[in-house]
Amino acid sequence: MFYRAFRLVVTLLLRNFFRVEPVVDPARSLELEGPVIFVGNHPNGLVDPGLLFVLVRRHVTFLAKAPLFSMPVLGWILRGLDALPVFRKQDGGDTTKNDATLTASVGALVQGRAITLFPEGKSHSEPQLAELKTGCARIALDAVAKGAKVRIVPVGITYGEKNRFKSLVHVEVGPILEVSAFSTGQGAGDAEAVRALTDAIAKALSAITLNLEAWEDLPVVETAEALYALERGDRAGDVERQKAFARGVALLRQEQPARFEALKSEVAAFRRRLDLVHVTPEELTFQYRPATVARFIARNVVWLLGLPVFLAGMVAFVVPYWIPIALVAVTKPGRDTESTVKVLTLLLLAPFWWALLVALAWWQAGLVAGLVTLAVVPGLALFTRWYFERRSAAVRDARVFFLFFSRRRLKARLLAEGQALAKAIDAVADEFRPRVTSAQ
Repeated sequence: MFYRAFRLVVTLLLRNFFRVEPVVDPARSLELEGPVIFVGNHPNGLVDPGLLFVLVRRHVTFLAKAPLFSMPVLGWILRGLDALPVFRKQDGGDTTKNDATLTASVGALVQGRAITLFPEGKSHSEPQLAELKTGCARIALDAVAKGAKVRIVPVGITYGEKNRFKSLVHVEVGPILEVSAFSTGQGAGDAEAVRALTDAIAKALSAITLNLEAWEDLPVVETAEALYALERGDRAGDVERQKAFARGVALLRQEQPARFEALKSEVAAFRRRLDLVHVTPEELTFQYRPATVARFIARNVVWLLGLPVFLAGMVAFVVPYWIPIALVAVTKPGRDTESTVKVLTLLLLAPFWWALLVALAWWQAGLVAGLVTLAVVPGLALFTRWYFERRSAAVRDARVFFLFFSRRRLKARLLAEGQALAKAIDAVADEFRPRVTSAQ
């Protein structure tokens, strides 16, 4: 009962904090029954297990670092979810206690249950997958040695801007790994099998995540992909294409460093020029016909009808909106835990603020007003967030329209430059496409 109730709360919280794209799961692996280990990359603190908690429909047992169990509220939640502690040397924990955790994990798999873990062993903000720990492979092989038909499901999580509200999240599920194919019957005692399975997990996760040599490559990859989409008439921001571009960037840097640096400089310079006027490559192609502009104006005039409700929501929720932001500013957490601080703060603050609004309404206007507030607050919060998101996009569209309407030469010059650069990127993409595709 606790698991389902808490899962509902986390689902509402994460799906309103992030924009989770449709999950790429061709084989429906997130719905597998029987003994399964879901493994993921770990770029965003407690948000990563939260996403898997939401997306995996069946009951899963989580492995979490031991210090979390000592934290107020969070420790109580983890124990309520039957999570298992992992004792890490860097936390000052007694690593000998991990034997009990590994035994419990193996036992869960033998019983046909599912567990979730992050084999990098830490949350981090590095631009590529960290070296994997061997714990996942040892648990899986020990369970197979005891007769469990264990399968490992790799899950890649890619954030647009992981520390920002309403950032896009791309979740991709890789091919299933049958642990029996790596087992010799000796369990974790076979060091060679442990290494081979760990390497296979790393390869599977690398194929479904965005791996870069350095963070400075990210805007280059994003801009190059957007220009490529511009040349092909596609929508920019395709994560699969960005991953292919990242692999191509690595090959180009390794084999033709001079050509790489020249192209990188051109793309980076073009990106800076776009940033100065706050536009994207895709917006350079927008055509503003009279009928399109008229529909835009009419639509936004209609939206004004919802403005009073939106303003009421802004007044009601301005304090809980700014508290997580202020807390991050004061505590200065790492980039990989910033969203965790915000989400956990909202998790604790939301019910308190809801109760406070109900109490104030009851005190000021009586029982009926309190009950109405109790019913209205969740819907008002969702409407305010939705309205704010839609109107922010409309304001941006209007700003771009007025910019390019008044500076048509600027638009034409940027578009011509972007198209020329897109052709150069297209030529490089054609050259490296066979090798990049075969590396997937």
